[in-house]
Amino acid sequence: MAKGSQLAQLKTALSKAGVTGQPQQGKKRKRSGSVDKDKEKRTAKLEEIHKRLNPFDTKVTKLKHDVGGRKVKGVSGKPAQSKIDADIVKNTHFGGFDDDDKEEEDSEEPSRKKSKAEVMAEVIAKSKEHKLRRQLEREHEDNVRHELDQEFDALRALIYAPDPSTGNDSTLLGGSGVETTSQPAVLTLPAVPEDYDQHVRELAFDKRAKPKDRTKTEEELALEEKEALEKAERRRRKRMLGLQESDSEDEGRSRIKRKRGGDDLEDDFVDDDEWNGLGAGLSGTIDNEVEASGSEKEASDQDDDEEGEDEDADVDDSENEAEEGEHEDLVQAKKSPSQSSTKGKAKELPFTFPCPSSHEEFLSIVDDVDDDDVPTVLKRIRALYHTSLSPDNKFKLQILATILIDHILYITTPPEPRFSLVLLMLPHLEALTKAYPVQVAEHFVEKLSLMQKNLKHGLSRGALDPEAKTWPGLSELTLLRIIGATWSTSDLNHAVVSPTRVLLGAYLGLSRVRSLSDIASGLFLCTLFLQYEELSKRLVPEAVNFLTNTVLHLVPHHYKTVASLPGSFPSPDFRSDMCRPLTLNTKVQSNIIPQKANLSALLSGEPTEQAKADLLFLALSLLGRYADMYKSLEGFIELYDPILEILKHVDTASLAEALRTQLTSLSESLTRLLKFSRQAREPLRLQAHKPIPIPSYIPKFETTTSNYLRRQDPDHERNEASKLRNQYKQERKGAIRELRKDAKFLAGVEQQKQKEKDRAYHERMKRVFGSIEGERAEEKAMEREKAKAKRRAGRK
Repeated sequence: MAKGSQLAQLKTALSKAGVTGQPQQGKKRKRSGSVDKDKEKRTAKLEEIHKRLNPFDTKVTKLKHDVGGRKVKGVSGKPAQSKIDADIVKNTHFGGFDDDDKEEEDSEEPSRKKSKAEVMAEVIAKSKEHKLRRQLEREHEDNVRHELDQEFDALRALIYAPDPSTGNDSTLLGGSGVETTSQPAVLTLPAVPEDYDQHVRELAFDKRAKPKDRTKTEEELALEEKEALEKAERRRRKRMLGLQESDSEDEGRSRIKRKRGGDDLEDDFVDDDEWNGLGAGLSGTIDNEVEASGSEKEASDQDDDEEGEDEDADVDDSENEAEEGEHEDLVQAKKSPSQSSTKGKAKELPFTFPCPSSHEEFLSIVDDVDDDDVPTVLKRIRALYHTSLSPDNKFKLQILATILIDHILYITTPPEPRFSLVLLMLPHLEALTKAYPVQVAEHFVEKLSLMQKNLKHGLSRGALDPEAKTWPGLSELTLLRIIGATWSTSDLNHAVVSPTRVLLGAYLGLSRVRSLSDIASGLFLCTLFLQYEELSKRLVPEAVNFLTNTVLHLVPHHYKTVASLPGSFPSPDFRSDMCRPLTLNTKVQSNIIPQKANLSALLSGEPTEQAKADLLFLALSLLGRYADMYKSLEGFIELYDPILEILKHVDTASLAEALRTQLTSLSESLTRLLKFSRQAREPLRLQAHKPIPIPSYIPKFETTTSNYLRRQDPDHERNEASKLRNQYKQERKGAIRELRKDAKFLAGVEQQKQKEKDRAYHERMKRVFGSIEGERAEEKAMEREKAKAKRRAGRK
């Protein structure tokens, strides 16, 4: 194609195709067909010229993964030549109307192109018909809505009719005010029609749904609770001072006391205007009394802190001066004498409290508070000093957690332990322990160290000395119980539980039995061990040994010396002078019924037969529970076989019926568990496996070098498997080789296609730039000719 502008190219193409221009002279034109064929040829030539002049009309979609030999539709297309057919317009935009009915008539008549007037008339007619149809539908909907409005009152009367069973003669909701009887409601139209718009306006006054408040954060909740407590405390103080309450603090400050008038006349009435002695000063003190009370409280707390520090220093000095080996109490605070006297008086509980910094300050806070209100006090202190409200509150709450531990030890000391208060304070201690585990664990370990030090002091004085405190008291046992409820006892190593387990084992293994209270304390320790090892099921031989010795101390039996006892467990206090009075009296056993052991009574009271029976019943039940926990151990037979032998030699004839039943049930249970354990135990034997062949070191000589003969195996199955493996290997290599060849070929084809595309693009760009440059050259030549013509015209 000749270079130049699009117009020049079009002219050249038309002239070469013979569409335009004079026919060539000297040659006769041959007519090989009719005029229609000439028109078709002419149209084909024009389309070909159009394609050559417009190469961008054809759009080609590039495939992501081109597979050779696959034909995909839609790869190339001509979006410029897509036209909307007249039939498509009729059938889509105007629904087709009656075109289906006229298909037969149209098929008979020859197809004729409609004129523009005919098309517009048809469009207008169809539009009017569609508009009329919509108008009819709208009128039908209005009629239906009108009928519903007419029957609306009857529907409301039926919906809101009263229940005939109640006999209520109330007026219908939204009715005309006519009283109704207890007869059933009947669907009847009212005599006077009501206004529908009036009912619609009534519905507009209904309460609309409101969005809920967003969920508040922990800091916002803590701040809100603190402000509520402070506000309640201010109101309480105003009520105590006789001031008038107000909704806001500023309003209360600005409010002035009402002036006395004639109705308030008394014998001592004097007008305020005539007396200006102390009025202003008194009013100022009343208004500022509420604000000053808080600062006075803080000042008094600081004074108490200083006094408490002095007292602590004095106590430390006295402890340093104490002799070595003296028993030390876990809590140094002393009970105030005013606590018991003010218990019965019901006083109003304040809403705000200072956060105590020592146990003495906490005692001063709860001195006049009932035990049931102590959890409320703790809750309000934690709310007022929440961690998110101030950075210093974190350290205050850590100190509060240690104070709670000291207070629990304080309220469980004899002679009046209050275990109910311990249960009420335990949730707060658990929450603080979860928040500050390190500080609380250090305080627990400090108390455990003190208990271990007291045990050393008692053993140094003599394990059999009645005055030596080798067994834990009520406060120590409460501390051990709280440790089991607060911390995880199933861990292998724990900062608090591990030293606690060591201390419990030391109590049971080193302390000697001297009285019935020692047995009660030891049984409580065995119960704690059972709670600690419920999940881990670790063996505690000290607990099982103590329970066995307890049974030997309390029940009558036929063993006389330690050598006659079965098994090898230690029994240092067997038949000792202190343990002989602990045996049950056979003469009064028939009338005793075992009950639940009372720990505080057993530790402080005198030994009685009822107490002995209670402890024996508890020891037997603990032996059964330990047997259920240790039944899966390998050494269960060696552990419980001597215990069963001891239970069989107990003199059951002199025991009470309940104890005899408990003893028999325990013996049967142990017999059954030991039987199952013996059945499950098997002697050791060698491992059952196939004999290992002796390796042969004789060298293997090959008599042939043929690979075919080398691969022949006398075993047919092994030979076939080897052939399959070799065949699989060869096929796999061949498949990989073919895939690599295909990939290489496809990559070369793709590269060649890309090169062709790049070459065509560069050629197209050259042609475009060439045409642009030619046009620009022609334009400049014309400009030069115009300039020359202007210069010539100017000279003339």
